[in-house]
Amino acid sequence: MNCKINRNAAKVLKQMLEVEEAEGKMVRVYVTLEHGDHAHYDIKLDTPTEHDEIVKTDKDIDVLLDKREPFLDGVWIKYFYVPQAGFEITNSSKGHHHH
Repeated sequence: MNCKINRNAAKVLKQMLEVEEAEGKMVRVYVTLEHGDHAHYDIKLDTPTEHDEIVKTDKDIDVLLDKREPFLDGVWIKYFYVPQAGFEITNSSKGHHHH
């Protein structure tokens, strides 16, 4: 499985992982909603399960992806500061639409 992270997202994720409550946890991307050929995603800190693949990224952050969910392979985690600060998680290999 593959996952990409932009520089801004890596910075914010590293800050999330540095807090005490995050000890022993990793970044997880998960599907919140599927729409036929694409999905919506969110992110949280979690611990690995037997169904997860730990994906190494080029930003020195390991990401948990559930191997049973095909929409997760190829996700791209981006963080933008404008127009409002927040994560944008997409998967161009699985189709997408704009809101």
